[in-house]
Amino acid sequence: MTESIRRSGEYETPENPYATPYEGAQQHAYAQQTAEPQGGDAYGTASPVNPEWPPPPAQPPTAPMDPAPAPRKRARRPFALLAAVAIVAAAVGGGTAYGIQELTGSDTVVSSSTSASVVPSSQKGTVSGVAKAVSPSIVEISATSNAGSSTGSGVIITGDGEIVTNNHVVSGASSIKVSTSDGTSYTAEVVGTDASKDLALIKLRNASGLTAATLGNSDGVQVGDEVVAIGSPEGLTGTVTSGIVSALDRDVTVSTDEGQQQQQQQQGGGTGQWPFEFGGQEFNGDTGSSTTTYKAIQTDASLNPGNSGGALIDMNGNIIGINSAMYSASGSSSSSSDAGSVGLGFAIPINTVKADLDTLRAGGADSGDGASTS
Repeated sequence: MTESIRRSGEYETPENPYATPYEGAQQHAYAQQTAEPQGGDAYGTASPVNPEWPPPPAQPPTAPMDPAPAPRKRARRPFALLAAVAIVAAAVGGGTAYGIQELTGSDTVVSSSTSASVVPSSQKGTVSGVAKAVSPSIVEISATSNAGSSTGSGVIITGDGEIVTNNHVVSGASSIKVSTSDGTSYTAEVVGTDASKDLALIKLRNASGLTAATLGNSDGVQVGDEVVAIGSPEGLTGTVTSGIVSALDRDVTVSTDEGQQQQQQQQGGGTGQWPFEFGGQEFNGDTGSSTTTYKAIQTDASLNPGNSGGALIDMNGNIIGINSAMYSASGSSSSSSDAGSVGLGFAIPINTVKADLDTLRAGGADSGDGASTS
């Protein structure tokens, strides 16, 4: 048996907890190379060590850093990104819900701000676009009473046939017939009237699926705004005229007398057509002894007898007023040839109409002690 004999301390290396399997050999080779330099420059600089045996580190290698923080840093970015996306999605979702709520609403009557448009984008801002979008919601009303017959207009506000018009169009009527823009005829009954505001609500019998108009916001109307009027002047169904808002908050006084109202709308009548007072003067004939006054939108859109109860519309297709009165050169002593629009028409603001709807649906202000008149 052979045995290797070595002197004490020969080739011994201190125990190193950081030693690698090659470290002892590396140190031995390094010691020989540094002790016995082979060649060098004039200053005795040793030649580079053998690249196969690089020198050991000056200090014991430190333990490798925990790699956990790096993944955590990488993880923060997608988390922050996801959080940001979630916030943006929530904001967009909230805006969408708000938009849908504004467009649909919860009431039967479709209501909108004047910024919302019911006119197709390709025709927005055009009279033809407004006429095409809103005409299906405008009707012709023929009322008959002991005093005679009258022709006016109305605005459909619900799909089952609720229609807003002027009180003076239907007051005292024994029968009411309504024609829609497609020529369909209905009979109607009065739901409620409010003579103090010259408003009435009628309801078609056995109607459904009608195109309801969108009621706008008359508080947003400004002088100079373009407008369109649709109605049935002199029985000419679906007549469209246009103009601008020429003034606001005009005090217009109209008759509340039933007999006088029936005379206002008689086709071919030469006197008493659409009488009203303005600035202390009477126009279009005697208003009678019973009158009411309201704030009106003034427009230069052409209005004639038969437009009463029809719609004044903004360029987004929203109803901003119910046409109710007009100035005419004709008077009680004038001939019918002098009658006609001269660019001074008046409409009841639609916000007044909306505020009065509940009262009209309950039978109207005239169902109790009567309207307040002057």
